[in-house]
Amino acid sequence: MVIEVVAALIWDKDRFMICQRPADKARGLLWEFVGGKLEAGETKEQALIRECHEELAVKIHVGEEFMQVRHEYPEITINLTLFNASIAEGSLKKLEHNDIRWITIEEIPQYAFCPADESILKKLQGL
Repeated sequence: MVIEVVAALIWDKDRFMICQRPADKARGLLWEFVGGKLEAGETKEQALIRECHEELAVKIHVGEEFMQVRHEYPEITINLTLFNASIAEGSLKKLEHNDIRWITIEEIPQYAFCPADESILKKLQGL
């Protein structure tokens, strides 16, 4: 079974947001892009707006699709769609994640990301 997942590549000038997964979840303490699973009847954009509100307490503007990734973890296969996004309103709150950081593309190697994000990070780095 393939799970549809959406995530946001949220920019602030030359930095983008990454979120650290809670320690008690699968792939705990690894870094990822904010997002989550689609619910029944949702478009990808609607799901992303909902997830960002639930996890960060912000309203986002969803832009163009950045890329799609299909990744097989031992327990789950995901089809991840990443969208460029920006914060439209609200102040960031850590409602779900262990930590939130704004990093530059040059800082990517300093963080341990979820395996599904590796090809996204390579595209960001121009590799």
